[in-house]
Amino acid sequence: MPTTKAFFERYPSPRYLEGITVEELARFLRIPSHNACSTKRAKQILGLVAEEATKERDYQFARDTIIKSITRQIRAYQREIAELEQTEKQLYQELDYQLETMPGIDVVTACALVAHIGDIHRFPTADKLANYAGVAPLRFSSAGKGKDVQNKSQGNRKLYSTLYFLAIQQIYMTNKKEPRNPVFRAYFERKVSEGKTKIQALLCIMRKLIKIIYSMMKRKTAYNLPKMKEEIAC
Repeated sequence: MPTTKAFFERYPSPRYLEGITVEELARFLRIPSHNACSTKRAKQILGLVAEEATKERDYQFARDTIIKSITRQIRAYQREIAELEQTEKQLYQELDYQLETMPGIDVVTACALVAHIGDIHRFPTADKLANYAGVAPLRFSSAGKGKDVQNKSQGNRKLYSTLYFLAIQQIYMTNKKEPRNPVFRAYFERKVSEGKTKIQALLCIMRKLIKIIYSMMKRKTAYNLPKMKEEIAC
């Protein structure tokens, strides 16, 4: 991304590359890419430009100006985002939560959880928080029989989405083919083997996560990875 922004800010259209040698372009690209872009990449770019049939389009000067302007705006937005994230981190540290000790939770995700949940003390139990998040199952009964169904109509959808993303992170397999959270991965696979769909198994993980997050926020404690032999109840 930094290399792309730098490139289009300097060369918004092919005409800016006229007379530029492979080595000149490569030298320019090495700086924003931290030497990741080689002379070969510069040669490929100039080759594609040479093959381009249309060198100039209608109102090309306006197109170039707009591209440069958009690039500058992206840089400004990224600086603002970085400043906001730094402020978030400072506020989060003052709250003294330790949600980022759980695998798959960085400070940004932790801040999102805190923002969507708010004051944890307004929820007397983890079940109340689960209901607020929309992950508590609804119970329907008929003729003496009952079944649990997913609560799709209630709950904070932004918190639900954050928990769903976090559940996926728990079962994610790393590049070393190892689960990020082996306990939740084993639990997920067991639920699937019992006949649940992958979505249903993820929902079970979300219910467990909400209980853990509730406890961590209420007590301001760190996450301790359970041992594999421990059973996790949905």
